[in-house]
Amino acid sequence: MASRIRAEDFECPLSTTVQHVGEWWTLLILHDAFDGYTRFDQFQENLGISTSMLTARLKTLVADGLLERRPYQTNPVRNEYVLTDLGRSLRPVIITLAAWGNSRLDPEQRSMILIDTTSGEEVEPVVVDATTGRRLDDSHAYVFAAGPLASPAMRTRYARSAETTADEPARTS
Repeated sequence: MASRIRAEDFECPLSTTVQHVGEWWTLLILHDAFDGYTRFDQFQENLGISTSMLTARLKTLVADGLLERRPYQTNPVRNEYVLTDLGRSLRPVIITLAAWGNSRLDPEQRSMILIDTTSGEEVEPVVVDATTGRRLDDSHAYVFAAGPLASPAMRTRYARSAETTADEPARTS
């Protein structure tokens, strides 16, 4: 796997994020945490995950600062795993992934939907620009560019990307 990692992957926010949360069990544990699960046995029972796998994933989530381990019982010592602010900040990502999955299904095939707790109505999550409120799913209107600390490899990648985008005809919505 190490041979597949390119130099620019070490500085790419997508690559570094996937390193922390891109594993199957990790996303499902976080999903359960957003649903209020905090205890080892709750995660294990709900997910059907092995003890060793759950232990490893929880340890990583704590080390990465996404969950905090807190004792809830002293004799014997038992811990719960509570979302940190950093962990809670991933909720929109999890919601967006679930919405993407649901978008491929007919409404009657969906086993989980997001609803407004006040109205009980299903909502459609979208990612928007915080300043303009415009949807970010138009790959012609919004593109990645090299940031201030980008390496030469990253700058080359996004200079090439900008040239390709400039050559494509603009889409009108």
